[in-house]
Amino acid sequence: MQNFEKKITHPLVIGCPPVWASGWGHDEYGIWLAFTFKEIEQRLRWIPPGQFVMGSPEKEGDRYDDERQHQVTLTRGYWLFDTPVTQALWQAVMGKNPSHFKGADHPVEGVSWQDCVQFMKKLNREVSGLDLQLPSEAQWEYACRAGTTAATYAGDLENETEPAVLKEIAWYGKNSGSKTHPVAKKKANSWGLYDMLGNVHEWCADWWQTDFAAEAVIDPTGPGRGTERVIRGGSWFNDARHVRAAYRRQLRPWHALQRPWLPLCPSSGGRGRRRRRGRASRRSSSRQRCRIYRFPCYKIGRSCFVTSP
Repeated sequence: MQNFEKKITHPLVIGCPPVWASGWGHDEYGIWLAFTFKEIEQRLRWIPPGQFVMGSPEKEGDRYDDERQHQVTLTRGYWLFDTPVTQALWQAVMGKNPSHFKGADHPVEGVSWQDCVQFMKKLNREVSGLDLQLPSEAQWEYACRAGTTAATYAGDLENETEPAVLKEIAWYGKNSGSKTHPVAKKKANSWGLYDMLGNVHEWCADWWQTDFAAEAVIDPTGPGRGTERVIRGGSWFNDARHVRAAYRRQLRPWHALQRPWLPLCPSSGGRGRRRRRGRASRRSSSRQRCRIYRFPCYKIGRSCFVTSP
């Protein structure tokens, strides 16, 4: 992975933190900034500009056909929340908490893409100089990988049912106990980001596209229009094949997943038609299993602040 840190620098390089920062520093993962809202601090990590290969190689076990590999260049660095949005922060901003698995330090769940946009608009108004937005799908995967190329930022999944590498970094179907968990309790990736895989899914800014082109792209933002938004990362109920850096799926932006059957059922427009390499379709078993999970499981994607070149 090539990066352009020398060409485009973050504000702390010149000793000038942004006006919204209530704290900043440097640790083993690199630099961080924080803002504070109603006594709740949220840290952000600097994600440098650079190039990476998005998607998964054909040899990756249990990949899907919509994960075509292609080179992506991100010309601008950005600040990204180091954890999912917590229930404490959501409650402070929105005045309510839609989550089923209650806990101030748990990730918020049961929120639609549209809810997330309203959350960011309100927080941007309240914190002077803040301009949060959802990361693009490319920004999300680039940050998740943090310079790695394997199925997860801890390595490849050697055992499909219960890979050892996932135990250290993710809450998923084999270790979650069928619930979410407090953020930042698993190992971070090398850029200091926690829970990028597992715990609960994350919304991205992009409209869904069924596959990527093979050509290299610069600062991609997805299709100009669509009916569904991208979600990434996997969650507490997913098995290992859905907790990979390249795994992707879609959901309508107004869905907050309040119905018991939504989390696992394939949509008529996308997931149901996807093929998993080397395995027969399991759509019928998915329909049977989807009624087991009664609680909303999606969360706001990590908000990010994109710097100007």
